[in-house]
Amino acid sequence: MKQGKNYPWLVVALLWVVALLNYMDRQMLSVMKPAMEVNIAELKSATNFGYLMAVFLWIYGFMSPVSGIIADRLNRKWLIVCSLFVWSGVTFAMGYAATFNQLYILRAVMGISEALYIPAGLSLIADFHTAKSRSLAVGVHMTGLYVGQALGGFGATAAAAFSWQATFQTFGVVGMVYSVILIMFLKEKDKTGDTQLVAEQSKQNKNLFKGLAALISNKAFWVILFYFAVSSLPGWATKNWLPTLFAQKLHIDMATAGPLSTITIAVSSFIGVIMGGILSDRWVHGNKKGRVFTSAIGLSLTIPALLLMGFGHSLFFVVGAGICFGLGYGMFDANNMPILCQFVPVKNRATAYGIMNMTGVFFGAFITDRLGKSSDAGNLGADFAMLAAVVLIALAVQLYFLRPVHDEYADA
Repeated sequence: MKQGKNYPWLVVALLWVVALLNYMDRQMLSVMKPAMEVNIAELKSATNFGYLMAVFLWIYGFMSPVSGIIADRLNRKWLIVCSLFVWSGVTFAMGYAATFNQLYILRAVMGISEALYIPAGLSLIADFHTAKSRSLAVGVHMTGLYVGQALGGFGATAAAAFSWQATFQTFGVVGMVYSVILIMFLKEKDKTGDTQLVAEQSKQNKNLFKGLAALISNKAFWVILFYFAVSSLPGWATKNWLPTLFAQKLHIDMATAGPLSTITIAVSSFIGVIMGGILSDRWVHGNKKGRVFTSAIGLSLTIPALLLMGFGHSLFFVVGAGICFGLGYGMFDANNMPILCQFVPVKNRATAYGIMNMTGVFFGAFITDRLGKSSDAGNLGADFAMLAAVVLIALAVQLYFLRPVHDEYADA
């Protein structure tokens, strides 16, 4: 396929579906606990369920920098195709799981395979799109994650209508079929015309740790890593425990709370990433810190949202908090890779995002496990509210320390 002027947006469209499947397949489990515990008794404990959710995050986190290093050196098309096929196969196999240990092992394998996607996918989009459209392109791609999260919320509904086994099996097959479509249409970015970049990457491929060394010595990268990781705490908390929080606060069953919570976050995040992408791409032309400011506006919106999630008890306040959080987190999400592009050269971006993903996911695994115990103790709402304080710290660090001087590191 010829990589014409519209192909960069075709890449976004192709990877949008992959992003959807990535989050849908992992999210379904968070709302299917009531249906699955009928067959797997260990899932009746919220603490055990927290372990099941956390193992994915720990493995996913450990694999993220490895996947980034791989993506900076190998063909990203095939990395994405193989990743999708394997995690879809795992989703299919979960429909046949009969014990807690089988689910635990499958979630671990899913963590390995899903970790291979995000650094490769985002770096591929960043390569295809210039500074004029990069935040919007990343933002559009991120909407796929939110739609997948929303559809995952219907896992409980599908399980009630059919069975949790059939739900896993069906969506597993969908992903494996789509991997064949990617083989036909997705292409790697042609870099043969950039002789300097090709030469640098050839040298880097001979030294596995050269890219890591360059990142470690980059002070701005440490700042990005810190505020990204800290901000991941509420991000993962809402992904894995917001359905439970909605059910507790509004006194409704999970079959209703699951879709309500995930759709609320997904729709508002969808709007947030588009808003954040457009605003950032325009603002950065007049002020190189425009992407940082856009991201900071998004983070600031999540602070009152978390307080309302923790202390609100009516439908108006809880759903309103979800909308506010989604808008803000969407603006934040749309600008992480574009901000990274202002401080990290193209040859190290997948590695950099892999490290960011690892650190963010480790924070996510911690908060997922912590909130499992919190839910058993009846303190889930209070712990959600406490996350507002850590976001405030991340916001202050981001605004004070990040001072970009250009919008594309490779052009400097």
